[in-house]
Formats: sequence, C-alpha cells, structure tokens
Amino acid sequence: MKLITRRNSIIAILCLLSFTLGGFISQKVEEEKISIALVKAAQKIIGINFTDVEIDSMLTDLDGQRANYAALRKLNIPNSVSPALNFNPLPLGYEFPDKSNYFKVNSTNTTKLPAVKDDLAFYTVVQLADLIRTKQISSIELTKFFIERIKKYDSKLMFAVTITEERAMAHAKKADAEIAAGKYKGILHGIPFGAKDLLAAKGYKTTWGSVPYKDQVLDVDATAITKLEEAGAILIAKMTLGELAMGDVWFGGKTKNPWNLNRGSSGSSAGSASAVSAGCMPFAIGSETLGSIVSPSSECGTTGLRPTFGRISKFGAMALSWSMDKLGPITRSVEDCAIVFNAIQGPDSKDLSLISAPFNYSSPQGTSLKGMRIGFIKSEFNRKYANSANDSLSLKKIKDMGAELVEIELPVLPYRDMIIILGAESGAAFEDLTLSNRDDLMVRQDKNAWPSGFRSSHFIPAIEYIQANRARAILIEELNKKMKGLDAFIAPAFGQNLVATNLSGHPCVVLPNGFRNGLPTSITFTGQLFGEGKLLKIAEAYQRAGDFHKKQPSLNF
Repeated sequence: MKLITRRNSIIAILCLLSFTLGGFISQKVEEEKISIALVKAAQKIIGINFTDVEIDSMLTDLDGQRANYAALRKLNIPNSVSPALNFNPLPLGYEFPDKSNYFKVNSTNTTKLPAVKDDLAFYTVVQLADLIRTKQISSIELTKFFIERIKKYDSKLMFAVTITEERAMAHAKKADAEIAAGKYKGILHGIPFGAKDLLAAKGYKTTWGSVPYKDQVLDVDATAITKLEEAGAILIAKMTLGELAMGDVWFGGKTKNPWNLNRGSSGSSAGSASAVSAGCMPFAIGSETLGSIVSPSSECGTTGLRPTFGRISKFGAMALSWSMDKLGPITRSVEDCAIVFNAIQGPDSKDLSLISAPFNYSSPQGTSLKGMRIGFIKSEFNRKYANSANDSLSLKKIKDMGAELVEIELPVLPYRDMIIILGAESGAAFEDLTLSNRDDLMVRQDKNAWPSGFRSSHFIPAIEYIQANRARAILIEELNKKMKGLDAFIAPAFGQNLVATNLSGHPCVVLPNGFRNGLPTSITFTGQLFGEGKLLKIAEAYQRAGDFHKKQPSLNF
C-alpha cells in the first residue's frame, strides 16, 4: 500500500519538475536530469517527504512520465474539447422534484405603449411580448430602440464587446414577417437579448474578454443562442466579461455599474448585468462558475438564475471549469428568468454533461408562501456583514408571507480548500495560453489574476484534485440530506453558501432585496437539484411582494 501511495505522488512531483516560473517549458528543463536533490526540493511545495532511497526508486518513472507530459502537450487540445470525465451532481437514488413538463406564465393584453418611449427600456419580457403580440410595436422597432440605447450608454458603461446589428435586423425582419403571417412562436418572439461574449455566434468575434483572444472567430453558434433564436428572440450584442471569466476588467476597460460609475459592475457576467440594469436590453445570458451571475446581479440590481449543473447546454461556450460552469439568464424579474430558462434548458447531443429532467412551472397568482418550508442558514445570517439589515427584513417578509422558516446549516467541509477543483480545471483549459507565454498579454497581472492562477495550478497534485472531488461527493450527499423536506432555502448572496452550492451544482435565484448607500442589495434562494420550477415560483412570489426589482438607475451621466 505504501508503494502505491508513493507512485501516486509521482505525477505531483513531475508537475513541479516540468514547469518553470517563467510560464513555459524550456527544452533545457525537459532535458535536465531528475536527481534526488531536485525531487527533495520539489516535494516541499506539496507537503510530502520521501527518503533518499524512496526517491531513488522513483527516478526512472519520473523521467518517463515527464516525457509523457511533453508528448501530450504537443496535441494542442482546443478549449472546446471536454475531458472524458463528466461531473454528475445527483445524489444516490435522487428523484427529480418535477415529475412532468409544464410551463405557463401570466399573460395579458393590457400592456400599452408608454407615452414616453424611453420607458420601454424597463419593460419586462412579458410586457414587451404583449406589445409585439398585439402589434403595437414591431420587432424591428423594438430592436432598433435597444440598439440605439446600447450605442448611447456603452461609451460610459462599457458593457458591449460587439453590437450584432446586421444579424439582429435580419432576424427582426424575419420575426415581423412570421408574426404577420400568424406564425407567432411565443413570448420571446421578436424580443432582443444579449449574450456574454464567451458564447460563440457565427460571423462575429468571440473574444472571451481577453487580449490573446480579442480577434478570435468561432464558426459555430452556441446552443443557448440557437435555442433563443429558434424561439424568435433577437441577438443584439455580445456582452463584456472580465478576462476569461474573472471580474469586470476586460481588454477594452472596466464595465461599470449603472447605479454608480465609480464602481465596476462586478463579474464575470459584467456586461450582461450592467446592460440589463441600464435598460439597454430586456435580458442577457450570463454564466457562473463561482459567483459570476450572483455577483454582478447583486451589484447592478438585476435578477439572475444560476441553474442546476447539467440543465443547459454549454456547447459553444468557453470552458473555464468543465465540472462547475453553468449558463443562465440575467433579467428584470424572476418571471422573465423562468421564460428564458424554459427556452434554453433541455437536451443537446453536443454537450455530454447534460442531464434531462422535467421542468414544471407556472407563474404564481399571488404572494402567498403558505405551506412552503423554507430553510435559512442561521450562522450565515448571524454573522456581521454589509447587508445584514436588508437580509433580516427578507427573513421577516418570507415568514409574513406564510412560509415556515426552518433553521439549517451547511455540512461542515473545507469549501475554500475544495476550490482547487476550479484551479486544476482552469489551468488545464488554458494550459496552452500559459506555456506559450501569451498570458503575459492579459490586462491583469497581479497575484490574484488568472495568469498567476493558471501557473500555480500546474502545482496541484492529481491526487489532491481527486480528493477534492471525493469531498465534493460527500457534500452532494450531505447537502441533499439537509434539504430533505425543504422546498428551498435562503442565504446571503455572498458567503460560504455561494461556494458550497456552486460545487454541489444546486440552482439559485438572486434578486434585489433593498438598497444600501444608494446601491442595490440582494439575497439568494437556493432550490433542490433540478427543482427550478418550485424555486422560481417561491422567488417570484417573494419578488412580487415588493418592488425593488422595479427601481431604475437615473443614468444621469
């Protein structure tokens, strides 16, 4: 057994031996003889300690495996290729909460064109759909309206990488012709939207927000975009993201918060949240690996849905972490999230990580939560943090709405330590960028930026990556037990829950719950795995009991 353990450590030591701090593997390093002294120095970084005799027994294997690594690197595997390993968030014996597919939203014919046209900017998808269906406005008119707003505000907010005007106008013309012919497809028909620029769109650059990729053109349409266009929606812009999905700084600058230009919009779905908040599009598609929908939605006062891992196809999307990446909508309301989610979720043969599950949703008729058992993470609410006051009011509101509040706690696990999963996968996704030294082109070069993270990821032992995933398996089982009998649970937008549920793959809705110092604040509702139907209904009932999602930034700049 001891011999097996020692041999398993070889891969970790080789990572240390074959990677230089300069960011590339030089021929000199590859040819350097691996000695006992070299291994003894390397093993200190990963906290293991072999004797000289034990190390001597490894040397032949170390030489051979270093050659294996060099050969594999020559394959130049593109970012679009997933590992032959799929993360599955389902606990043993898990049954999907929804038993059948059903979707219905409240729809009326009472929406009227506003006296002031600019007021259209803050209409919901449902309201805009009313106007299009009743032919008070055409898709061409609506598309032009939002493109003009993008052009007006982008110079200050810096939320758009590319305006897809030619494609948008062609699709808007087609939508109007279909509607005129009586071929109305549904709520999204003729509605403009934006997509985070890690989603590919034929004929346009897909920059991933990063200098090394700013001229990249991918000759595919991401499945999420395809499904929205099949529903009749109109892609009007590719939205900014912090370089390679971190933060709000991209190769063109820093995306701003419409409520305060002295603040960034947070990331990494920076442009999606900023543009929706500013009324420059009704909704946009974002993505989350570790907070990239929750964080900018919280900063900008939008409503966001991070779906269950495996719900939405990631085909055509940049890979940061194959086992943690999730696509989702950023909108004005929970109901709009449900509408967009319904259009983009479901099967796609191009993404092997997809898990088919029913989605059963209908818009709530009122604001009652009677009969709902909603957990709250007591220790998270008890700690001192910036939004404590508003979050406490949210707890009271939920109780007043008739829900039973149930104290819960997250399983006791080293969540932050488990994030080496993201480190290892992102390092693999962008190994070529690191080893070619093109990471030096990126805007951010500080210790907390991706270039440093990608380099250090080469020093994560394969064993510890596997152990972190085993701890993740424990999390999935234990969190499932904690959620037994609960319809959902709530937590502050930021904290241990954000990390835990991104690792476990659980869905959440983030929505505004007040203001602090003139800026919006938010809270999150977390649902059962593949339980988006009930989660959205609960969050929507809560949202309808207030009006924070209807507040608008002044845009006086």
